[in-house]
Amino acid sequence: MNAMTTTMSLRVAPVGARKTRAVRGTAALRAPGNKMSLSRGRAVAARASSEPRSEEKTLDAGRLALLATVASNPILFGAQEAFAKGGEYGLLEGRTAALVHPAGLAVLWFATVYAGYTGLQWRRVRTIQEEIVELKATVAVKEMVTASGETEAVALTPAQKETQGKIDELASTRKELVAGQFKDKHFNVGSLLLAFGTVLAVEGGMNTYMRVGKLFPGPHLYAGMGIVCLWAAAAGLVPEMQKGNEKARSAHIALNCVNLALFTWQIPTGLEIVGKVFQFTSWP
Repeated sequence: MNAMTTTMSLRVAPVGARKTRAVRGTAALRAPGNKMSLSRGRAVAARASSEPRSEEKTLDAGRLALLATVASNPILFGAQEAFAKGGEYGLLEGRTAALVHPAGLAVLWFATVYAGYTGLQWRRVRTIQEEIVELKATVAVKEMVTASGETEAVALTPAQKETQGKIDELASTRKELVAGQFKDKHFNVGSLLLAFGTVLAVEGGMNTYMRVGKLFPGPHLYAGMGIVCLWAAAAGLVPEMQKGNEKARSAHIALNCVNLALFTWQIPTGLEIVGKVFQFTSWP
C-alpha cells in the first residue's frame, strides 16, 4: 500500500512543478519595465519552458525505477502489514491474550513436577522387582525328604528369615505402586507436556510480536527455546526406553532434570514480562 501511494505521488508531482514555473515565467513577461526587463523576462520564460522538460525526464526515470523495484519485489506492497502492532489484531493484542502464555506455562511447570514424580514411581516398580529377584537368590529354600517319602522345606536361618521379610515388604510395596498405574499417568502427562508446551512456546513469541512488533532476544527467550528442545529430545528416547535400554532411560531422566531446573530458573524473567504486560496493556 505504501509503495502504491509513493508511486501515485510521483505521478502527480510533475504537474504541480510545471504549473508553478509556467506562472512565474508569465508573470515575468507581464511585468512593466524597460527593454532590459523585457529581455530578462523572455530569458526567464525560456528557462521555465526548458527546465520542466529535463525535470520531467528525471522524474519519469525515477518512476520507472520505482515501478521496476516494486514489480520485482511484490512483497513491498504488504510491507506495512508486516509490522504487527497498532491495534490491527484487536483482542489478540490485549491483556487477556498476553496472559495466556504465562498462565499456561505455570500449569505446565506443575505438570512437569508431577510427570517427574510419576516417572520415578514407575521406575521404582521396575527396580523393586530387580531387588526382589536378587534377594530371593540369597534365600535358597532347601527341601528334605522325610521318612514317609514326603518333602519338607528346611527351616530358615535367622538371617534368611530377615531377608524373606524384606522380600515380602518389597513385594507389597510393588503391588501398591502397580495399582497406582504410574506408567500410564507418566506417559499421558509427558505427552501433554510435549504438545501444549510446544504450542504455548510458539504462542508466546507470536503474541509478543503482535503486541510490540518485534521479539526481544534474551534469557527468557533462549531458556524457552532450550526447554522445547529438551522436551523433544526426552520424548525421542522413549522407543529405546521401551526396549529396555538403560542408557536411554538414564539420559531421559537427566534431560528432564535439566529441563525442570531451566524451567524453574526461567520463572523470575517471566514474572518481569508479566509486569510489563500489566503496565503496557489493557483489558480485555
